[in-house]
Amino acid sequence: MLIEFTAGKIIANQHEVVVRLVGDQMVTMQAQIDAIQLIGKGANVVLANAGECKWSIKLDSESQLLALSQVVGIAVE
Repeated sequence: MLIEFTAGKIIANQHEVVVRLVGDQMVTMQAQIDAIQLIGKGANVVLANAGECKWSIKLDSESQLLALSQVVGIAVE
């Protein structure tokens, strides 16, 4: 599934989440599903914590977070 937001796009499936940010830096962040946490309640944040590597990104809306939640099978906290 592809979810576009103002900072870039998220490509997600049942196994991994890839975030590609727009801009000259060409940043790509990837995480396996077991390292992902979805934080709602107005925050709308995707958080990855895989040991030595940690990142987070804020989405534009809760609907984007809920769409990601349905694809990856992780509940929004």
